[in-house]
Amino acid sequence: MLLSVIILNYNVRYFLELCLISVQKAIEGIDAEIIVVDNNSVDDSCAMVLQRFSTVKLIQNKSNEGFPKGNNIGVDQASGEYVCILNPDTVVAEDTFLKILEFANQKDHLGIVGCKLIDGAGGFLPESKRGVPTPFVAFTKIAGLYKLFPKSKMLGKYYANHLQEEQTGKVDVLVGAFMLLKRKLYLELGGFDEACFMYSDDIDLSYMALKAGYNNFYFGATTVIHYKGESTHKDGLYMKRFSEAMHFFYKKHFSKAKSIFRIKECLFAVFMKIGVSVFTAYKTLQGNSLFQKTKKMISPKYILFTNDQSLLQKMERSLQKKVKFHDLKTEKMLLSSMVKEETNVEIILDNEFISFKDCIAIQESAKKEGFNQRITFKIKPKATDFLIGSNNSTSRGEVVKMT
Repeated sequence: MLLSVIILNYNVRYFLELCLISVQKAIEGIDAEIIVVDNNSVDDSCAMVLQRFSTVKLIQNKSNEGFPKGNNIGVDQASGEYVCILNPDTVVAEDTFLKILEFANQKDHLGIVGCKLIDGAGGFLPESKRGVPTPFVAFTKIAGLYKLFPKSKMLGKYYANHLQEEQTGKVDVLVGAFMLLKRKLYLELGGFDEACFMYSDDIDLSYMALKAGYNNFYFGATTVIHYKGESTHKDGLYMKRFSEAMHFFYKKHFSKAKSIFRIKECLFAVFMKIGVSVFTAYKTLQGNSLFQKTKKMISPKYILFTNDQSLLQKMERSLQKKVKFHDLKTEKMLLSSMVKEETNVEIILDNEFISFKDCIAIQESAKKEGFNQRITFKIKPKATDFLIGSNNSTSRGEVVKMT
């Protein structure tokens, strides 16, 4: 078998269903399997998988084993030459695995391959490619200096700014939402370290691959949606976990050089205190923003992209609002002609008639054309009765059940 896709799930039943639909399309024509490891979800995730996805191998843990151990359990049961660690709140394009496997097969000393990730509004997620988080590099991230000085090589190392979004090249660290590597290498490295704190497991595995002499790559020629909001809500707990993750990483990999390690620890403590102060001030200003408060109160205007006229009434009944019908049989999918000067528009993409690749491309084009501040998106997955999406990289996502 060529590929095993490992999806670790915990209480995201609808995101998981969307993910599985996209993955099933993406592995058509590939000798591949899908393994879902469920960390004792209390929603009906497992029932949904058993009912709808009979070819998916489901492993039901009796407790929440965490990200590292949960994925290790999945890889242990995998048969593929390659494994792909994939978050359940992702959407892959139909050709994602074909492209990335072709790329991987051409590389010697291949470590881990990641790809371009965007949020639910089409915005690029910079964690798609990263550098080794030394104390200073970690500080530039937590203090947001990479945003203030986007062209600075020194301040852009955390997010590997030497590569553009569309480029492909070597990087140090990939994100755990999408990591493709040979199963043999995963086992050689020992998999994810089960002692890892949250936010350090993918950094640790990437660095282990580098230390073992392998090359990690960011592959910019395919795009995956990562809704991600639930696990990355930026609050005090996030800051605490990030700090713990960095301390874990430094202790594991740099503590042998004791004097240098102590200096690094001291530097990190100082940088974190400064970073937390900057972060807190920024979040306070953001939270007090009248624009943000007003924006949330405005009800969106809905546009349905579909070939199915009968779906319109069902949408209007579920949303309890007028929905504009964009007939794909007669009209092109041009955002500029649809939105014009309107603000706060939500576009619903019917996956029955629009491929996942096109759904992703539409959301990316909204960002590139500057519409992403005025447009949000939801996808109606094929053969489902719900809409799903997320308006940005920090919101927790939304599911609308249709009646």
